[in-house]
Amino acid sequence: MTGGSGTAKRDALLARRLALVASVSALTAEALRLNQQRAGIDMDVLRLELEIGRSGASEQLVQDLHEAERSAAAIMQACTACEDRIVAAEGDVEDVDRRPAATAHED
Repeated sequence: MTGGSGTAKRDALLARRLALVASVSALTAEALRLNQQRAGIDMDVLRLELEIGRSGASEQLVQDLHEAERSAAAIMQACTACEDRIVAAEGDVEDVDRRPAATAHED
C-alpha cells in the first residue's frame, strides 16, 4: 500500500467519523428536546389530574387529560425511536474507530 492511498483512506475514515459524531450529537439534541417536551406533558397530566380531583371530572377536563396522555405516549415512542437511532449511530462510530487499527495491521 502506498502512502498516498493510506492517507486517502485515513482522511475518508476521519470524514466519515466526523459525520457520524455530528449525527450522534444531533440525535442527542433531539432526544433532549423530546424529553423536555415529555416532561412538560407530564406536568400537564399532573395538573389535569389535580384539577379533576379538586373540582370533579368535567367532560372537558377528562378530554384534555386523555389528549395529554395520548401526547405523552407518542412522545415516549419518539424518544425510544430516537434512542435506538443513537445506539445505531454510536455503533457506526465504533465500527469506523476499529478500521484504523485493522488498516494499521495491514501495513
